[in-house]
Amino acid sequence: MRKILGALRRADERFSMIASGDRIAVGLSGGKDSMLLLYALHLYQKYAKKDYDLLAITVDLGFGNYATGVMREYADSLGVPLHILETNISEIVFDIRKEKNPCSLCAKMRKGAFYEKATELSCTKAAFAHHGDDVIETLLLSLMYEGRMNTFSPKSYLSRREITLVRPFVFLRERDIVSAVGRLDIPIAKNPCPIDFSTKREQAKEIVKYLNSLYPGTADNMLNAVKTTQTYNLWNKDWDF
Repeated sequence: MRKILGALRRADERFSMIASGDRIAVGLSGGKDSMLLLYALHLYQKYAKKDYDLLAITVDLGFGNYATGVMREYADSLGVPLHILETNISEIVFDIRKEKNPCSLCAKMRKGAFYEKATELSCTKAAFAHHGDDVIETLLLSLMYEGRMNTFSPKSYLSRREITLVRPFVFLRERDIVSAVGRLDIPIAKNPCPIDFSTKREQAKEIVKYLNSLYPGTADNMLNAVKTTQTYNLWNKDWDF
């Protein structure tokens, strides 16, 4: 866990993610990334010299088989309040709209519901568990489907919601998270989405794995490209993996 907290602290210090007095809502999906992030921010509360409140928000899409009980028990064990927001997003996306590519609309509606709840709970920050491999996959998806170099920022102020989104795991790789979750025996709630593991993002993940098998170091080079490409100045020059 030392490596996880070290990476979180680096991200916090580099991008000024967390301040005393913050009220932080963690987007808790039940997956390994968000479950570990909740635990890491819970520990960080104790060791960082910052006094902030922590809570979690889970958006139930309405598939009917979401293991929210697993998340509730886990959050309770940490003493972190969990707010479960029940929605009919799955019905809108799959039954009413019958989206051929449902992920985009689903993500937009899910985030909208999350931010609405976070605002209702007077949160100043929202924390998502995106990591370094997500940076690569988002960059690849942008190149393939948008024809531009784009990925998410470690910290973004959402003016319409008056809330700041932070991603404290951007200095971590997925392998670090998998290892930590296994060692700590952190519970995982299975994603009930019927097209999980068959999305464009999963395809991008497989492409990166394939390229890395052909040319070891490809993933690291893609991350480095975020830092060094002069025409792509999304993050500051001190970005360091």
